[in-house]
Amino acid sequence: MSRECGLLLPRVCAALAGPRPPAADDTCLQKLLDWLGELSEAEPGLKLVQDNPCLAELLAAVLALPEPGAGLLSFALRLAGVLAASESAFQHLQQEQLLARLFGEAGPRAGAAWADASVRGAWLDGARSMALHEPALRLLRAHGALDVLFTLQGDPSLFVASAARRLLVHTLSFSLECEMPKAPGTRVCDWPPCAQVIVKHIEDSLQSSSVSHVKQSLKLLAGLFGSCHAPWTEVLWSGVAKQVQSFLTEESVQAPHLLADLLLNVSRSPVFCDPESSFWPLVTSALEHLTPVQAGPLAVGILRLHKCPQDVRIQAVTVLLQPMDCILRAASQPLEYSGLLDESVTDPATVESLLSSKSSCASLLCQTLGHLEELLSLSHLPVDLPGTSLLRSVMTILRFCNGLLIPTSPLGSKISQTLIGCFRVQRSALDVLAVLSEQKGCDVPVESLFDILLSYLESPNTNPMVLKKSFQATSKWLVCLPEMSCFNSQWQIKKILQDVFLVLQKRLCSPCWEVRDSSLEFLTVLINGLRDQDEFRQTLLSSEVPRLTEDLLGDPESYVRASAVTAAGHLTLVTYVAPESPVTGNQYNKENTVAKLQEILSTDPEGFPRRAVINIFIKWLRKGYTSLLQDTEQFVSEVIQTAERDLDWEVRLGGLELVEVFFVQTLCRRGRPKCPYAPFSPEFTSSVRHNESLQIFCRTKLFGFLFRSLCDCDRPVGQKACDILLAIRSSFYPSNSLKDSQDPEEVGHGIAWLQRTLRQGSVAQTFPAGSSHEVDFQDPESMLLALGTIDLEELHDDLNKSSDHVEKSPQSLLQDILAAVGAVEDNEADCY
Repeated sequence: MSRECGLLLPRVCAALAGPRPPAADDTCLQKLLDWLGELSEAEPGLKLVQDNPCLAELLAAVLALPEPGAGLLSFALRLAGVLAASESAFQHLQQEQLLARLFGEAGPRAGAAWADASVRGAWLDGARSMALHEPALRLLRAHGALDVLFTLQGDPSLFVASAARRLLVHTLSFSLECEMPKAPGTRVCDWPPCAQVIVKHIEDSLQSSSVSHVKQSLKLLAGLFGSCHAPWTEVLWSGVAKQVQSFLTEESVQAPHLLADLLLNVSRSPVFCDPESSFWPLVTSALEHLTPVQAGPLAVGILRLHKCPQDVRIQAVTVLLQPMDCILRAASQPLEYSGLLDESVTDPATVESLLSSKSSCASLLCQTLGHLEELLSLSHLPVDLPGTSLLRSVMTILRFCNGLLIPTSPLGSKISQTLIGCFRVQRSALDVLAVLSEQKGCDVPVESLFDILLSYLESPNTNPMVLKKSFQATSKWLVCLPEMSCFNSQWQIKKILQDVFLVLQKRLCSPCWEVRDSSLEFLTVLINGLRDQDEFRQTLLSSEVPRLTEDLLGDPESYVRASAVTAAGHLTLVTYVAPESPVTGNQYNKENTVAKLQEILSTDPEGFPRRAVINIFIKWLRKGYTSLLQDTEQFVSEVIQTAERDLDWEVRLGGLELVEVFFVQTLCRRGRPKCPYAPFSPEFTSSVRHNESLQIFCRTKLFGFLFRSLCDCDRPVGQKACDILLAIRSSFYPSNSLKDSQDPEEVGHGIAWLQRTLRQGSVAQTFPAGSSHEVDFQDPESMLLALGTIDLEELHDDLNKSSDHVEKSPQSLLQDILAAVGAVEDNEADCY
């Protein structure tokens, strides 16, 4: 702690417990608590308490108040816990019984403030911070803390109830670790008294007739097995397993979701990973007795485990696939499809009942589809899913949703009535359909698949979000289409592409801006994935899509203009790849696109399109498509001058990224010095006018942009400019030569002025010609001297400091608290 803070802290403590406590803003108090916590961790806790007796005095003063406010009392409870985390500091504070009075029966628990959830939460936080050693644990138990924790499990505040459970878990595990350093006994009766009390409470609550008590214990057990993986948890489980099993076999399962959470947390523990463990039959029982909705999260969690009995894994897959199997059977003629499954885990009638009900059909399918998407997205899945049948089932759901399927079974008719126009199910099914495109060895009915996708893309009733999902699924399947061994007909691929572009042309003219935006995003994805395919390029360039995309550069909606910029930039790359295409010249003019994008960068009133333009220019330059630009140097110069004037900091930052790419490519084309670590020589400076790379940077006005950006009002811009200047300097100056560089005052007034101005944080936009302060940013020799003399490292460190690093200091925090209570003299508060 600094001397200044040491002088301020006693005044702050006195002010907090004084007649004028701070206003009801707990932010400063929380920051003060965080700072004191950091101090207690950095040095022995006893030293902090002894060196600052005002902290103990503050706790005593709060206890002496007849009715302390909830904010102040909460702060005192948390502070006491932080200070008492060290056993020596705990003993010091207990000399005056401060901790017993704060956490005991006669403390806040007996006062009116206990009705405030923030005070109850603070009591729990303080007790948890303190309970890191045996004396603290004994103190809490001696003052009835366990009974308080049992009660607070059912607190109306979810935060308080959750904190109470976490503290109970910690108390149980810590008491076993402290009082039984060797492995705890295999019988609970051999455990420490504190642990026995908690375990007995859990067992009694599980057998209680009160549903709320049962739920509290299930939540407590779930938290315990989720965080504690010690061998003694197996002893605890053996005592509750029969009761958990009895819940599963009841006619109406109590708290099914809590049971599933508990079993999933136990299954993740390494203590129970043995396939022969008696725990796994209980999981099997749960998968059998819970409904598909209740068992779904448990099944998907089981399938994510690395170690699990194979029969349990197969059963979990079956639970997830039952609704999809039922969909296939409901939609097909007898014996047309065998379905997904040979046998069911639960009664098929249960699944059919859920799917035939309007209230549960969509929810069950959305949950199932969500779980399947999660599993299919895994890089490694322990169980193979039947990809072809699953794809057919998803396609069937999509047919149900848009009325394309005419069911022949009573169940199919009910499902169809429920799902027609159901956006939730459509979105979920399209997500799974998109992921299925990445599955190998799937026998895909390609024509039927694209018939469904095109029906969604064409339908005027398709919801905009569903349309976006349809575009995403279509793009994924189109990109992988040429690689499918089951579908290699070039004529069929071209026909599908033609159909897709016909739909896309209509969607690009939609009156709904979200649809136009999604259509442009879809086009960009297709170009990224298929621009090397001849059929794709020919079909695209012979359609009206390029012209419509160019028209949308002037769309009234800024989001659409931004997407049009991105799509137009990628279209230009298609013509770059295929310049010999006979339709290219008629349909899409590259030079015209470049000019239009530069105009948007200069004149568009919204930031999104301008950001999109600068990103496209960066992409062009990075990919080496310089033939798109007649004069790369002039192009870069014009773009960075436009970007520098832009009011949007992201555009200015993009201009700097363009500079960075141009700088790297220029050096690579012309070659760096053969040995960058060679000793610096005066000849290098004298030959700078002949250094082609440096001259190019000066001609493009790169240095003026970089140096002025150092003082940009938006810190990321200054940081980027400094990084680029450091990189440029390292290319022209060997690192060991900088120690011999000249002082700014010795190389000219301009450089010295620039150094001083950069330190002050502002560079003038214009420099008076002929003055002694003039800096010529286009003079190679001046710029080389500037790079060698200006302390860029110091600027880099300054720019990396947060803008509020002064205000975040502990001294500033203490001054703010004093200012809030009016106990500070004029001009002493740190106002910002």
